[in-house]
Amino acid sequence: MTWSIAAHDPATGAFAVAVATCAFAVGASCPFVRAGVGAVSTQSMTNRYLGPAILDGMERGLTPAAAIEAALVGDEGKGMRQVHAIDRHGRNAAFTGANCVEWCGDLAAEGASFAGNMLAGSAVLTETRAAWSKHASLSLPERLLAAMDAGEAAGGDRRGRQSAALTVVTTEDFPDLSLRVDDHAEPLPELRRLLGLWRRSRAPWLHEQPSKTNPSGNTDMDAIEARWMAAGLDIRFRR
Repeated sequence: MTWSIAAHDPATGAFAVAVATCAFAVGASCPFVRAGVGAVSTQSMTNRYLGPAILDGMERGLTPAAAIEAALVGDEGKGMRQVHAIDRHGRNAAFTGANCVEWCGDLAAEGASFAGNMLAGSAVLTETRAAWSKHASLSLPERLLAAMDAGEAAGGDRRGRQSAALTVVTTEDFPDLSLRVDDHAEPLPELRRLLGLWRRSRAPWLHEQPSKTNPSGNTDMDAIEARWMAAGLDIRFRR
């Protein structure tokens, strides 16, 4: 019901997942990322326990293939599962259960893994991968969306379209970027619109947020208020 990209950018250490489907709120079920460890998408008849289990395995030092194999042990529905992952070494692996709906399968490229099921055809993944390689000069979020757009143009989910999501993590225990389009006639264009908003209104201030290296973040109330005033906002902290 879904196709997705699990990606790693060695230059920044970022891990990311981009995903789209003709089902409600794909971002709530499929993508999992962990700083310094990897990225996973669990899809088809989704088992959300697989994402954390695979990340745990990779954090212990297992390869993505071994982590996926270990996570699937005991899952009586594994024939209906599709899952793929990439780790901090750029190694990737995928599993497509024998009962997944056609077209289903997976591909790999440098820095990324691609997998999908219930797709219009194999071209969805081949065109997604080709666009990923073509747009290597783009920043990671834009590169992911360019690749997903190519997959949609090749047919995408054979049932249609409804939701999409994009999540990116770098150094923190939570994503730098986490965007979801839960129900929309054109989820990928809407996701791109949200990314533009994030670029303008959220990304410039990420360095001021509490982080591992600066646990309190920016606490200069005067500086924060000056920015509010510059934006025409008549709001102040209590003192």
